[in-house]
Amino acid sequence: MTKPLITGRTQLLGVIGHPVEHSLSPLMHNAALAQLGLDYIYLPFPIKPENLEVAIAGFAAINVVGFSVTIPLKQAIMPLLSEITPTARAIGAVNTVSRQNNQWVGTNTDIEGFIAPLQTTYQQDWSQKIAVVLGNGGAARAVVAGCQQLGFAQIHVVGRNMQKLVEFRNSWGNSPLAEKLQVHIWDDLAQLISSADLLVNTTPVGMYPQMNDSPVSVEDMQKLSPSAIAYDLIYIPHATQFLQQAQKQGAIAINGLEMLVQQGVAALKIWLQRETLPVDVMRQALRQHLLGKS
Repeated sequence: MTKPLITGRTQLLGVIGHPVEHSLSPLMHNAALAQLGLDYIYLPFPIKPENLEVAIAGFAAINVVGFSVTIPLKQAIMPLLSEITPTARAIGAVNTVSRQNNQWVGTNTDIEGFIAPLQTTYQQDWSQKIAVVLGNGGAARAVVAGCQQLGFAQIHVVGRNMQKLVEFRNSWGNSPLAEKLQVHIWDDLAQLISSADLLVNTTPVGMYPQMNDSPVSVEDMQKLSPSAIAYDLIYIPHATQFLQQAQKQGAIAINGLEMLVQQGVAALKIWLQRETLPVDVMRQALRQHLLGKS
């Protein structure tokens, strides 16, 4: 694929965070923009939290169309935005910002990214199903909100710190989600896992370079139903120990690559104001980079 010609008319998109040099978003988005033949470029912008406010003002000054937000700026960006969507407010984090009517508008496309493969490839009636979510950080919030959107009957969140778990549960207030949500310390996982129809790892355990680790012991994973779906938000490595163990039980395995692709697709739809995007090209660009194959 030929490199795009950058001119004075080229529209700017990007990703902000610190660090951002390892972000795969430029690879994915620029592949889509090239395929569409659009005069846009998506760039990585390393921005320290203390420089965030002046950076955002600079972006407005040079007419940046929109940008992705990654760690550690997903919460820090929120007070600097003119508008935040209910979805982003519920999750408590923004990962996508667009320029609308000379104002910055923040949303969160992680929910769409998370539920996309569950709605398409593994489409089923979730209303009688139980989700068990490992971890209670920012990623877990998007997963829990996604499970609520899919209509799960019960959502169990498992973490290490009971005080943080209680705060996590209380943060949803009296919403319909709160009625379905229960929190548990890690010792309860052995009892919970056998009832899980969907088991999601939102923790970094098992991520490169600690690829031999798993958040679930081999003994506990043996209690997972063969009809369950195991979903790891990690995409490096492609098959984590968590997913390998689940597959040995006969469970379906989903890794984080599709979530990365689909949250990017949702963001690009907002920035470009178009519904049809070359999703396969975005996915293939990432697979080529990560796995060396299409």
